[in-house]
Amino acid sequence: MKELNSYIWCTFVFVFLMLFGSCKGVTKLPENMTIPAVYAFGDSIVDQGNNNLLKTLIYCNFLPYGRDFPGGFPSGRFTNGKTPPDLIAEELGIKELIPAYNDKNLTVIDLPTGVSFASGGCGYDPQTSKIVSVTPLSDQLEHFKEYIGKLKGAVGEEGGNKILKEGLFLLVAGSDDLANTYFTVGIRRLQYDISSYADLLVASASDFIQGIYELGARRIAVFSLPPIGCLPFQRTLAGGSRRDCADNYNKAAQLVNSKLSLQLLNLNNRTLPQSRVVYIDVYNPLLDLILHPLNYGFEVSDKGCCGSGNIEVTTLCNKYIGTCGNVSNYIFWDSYHPTERAYKFLVDHIIQKYIESFQ
Repeated sequence: MKELNSYIWCTFVFVFLMLFGSCKGVTKLPENMTIPAVYAFGDSIVDQGNNNLLKTLIYCNFLPYGRDFPGGFPSGRFTNGKTPPDLIAEELGIKELIPAYNDKNLTVIDLPTGVSFASGGCGYDPQTSKIVSVTPLSDQLEHFKEYIGKLKGAVGEEGGNKILKEGLFLLVAGSDDLANTYFTVGIRRLQYDISSYADLLVASASDFIQGIYELGARRIAVFSLPPIGCLPFQRTLAGGSRRDCADNYNKAAQLVNSKLSLQLLNLNNRTLPQSRVVYIDVYNPLLDLILHPLNYGFEVSDKGCCGSGNIEVTTLCNKYIGTCGNVSNYIFWDSYHPTERAYKFLVDHIIQKYIESFQ
């Protein structure tokens, strides 16, 4: 009886959301287009708290992380407030917050509007996840399979397939592969030059995209790598005494991006019928934001708000070291992750430029 009541309630909520939306959306979708759910895979940019229960140093469910999140709650999101999955879902009128799949408070009612499977520290390269003991993409795919069973148990086979077909899937990875595995730790430089390593990353991304496609995903947004050489952490490590942007890091990111965008064209044209696999360029808008912060109402672009802003990230960004006075002036929250305000700028740009590509 309890299971039946949950099914009836979840079905009611699903139908209500399909008809009326869960909140007032800001963006008007093209005619005859609906996006009922947002899903996220990849790394810390879209990790909504999945790392909280892992035995890893890559976690952040403690203050000052989350200080500007609703209720001032450190949920495990790697920023001061909301992340791209939250902001995208909110902008599309789906819901305010996208939960982590591993959230112990996740309920059947949360399933139809999407979840995040992402794990901070993950990369396209399987070695990247192993180095820091986080959830690799292969396991995220298994969690997605498990989720599909729960979703269809809640809303039925037809309803579940419709949500997967019309939902928006975000894939964000690659930064940790280059910044950590290749450049900082350096284990892959013994095996690959940068071009062949880029090929490895793109091949892994392609395999993963085909994996979620086979499970029902059709609208897949694949985010480019950012200008990793301009992240405060990388400036400190590789930018010299002036902490300039590390040009070789940025060129490596551009190489991966060029190969990735070409591969996505191939997937759309030949391999994945009836899909919309869209390359989302975050490299250029974020670089312009970093190089010209005053043009966008920001002041500080070379360090994060947390601590000195030069090196603090995850456990080094903690309640004992302090934060900046006005976070809205900062592009970066810690030495690696943008602030909610910077994310909002990027999300607004992404939705305005790309949303019609998913028709």
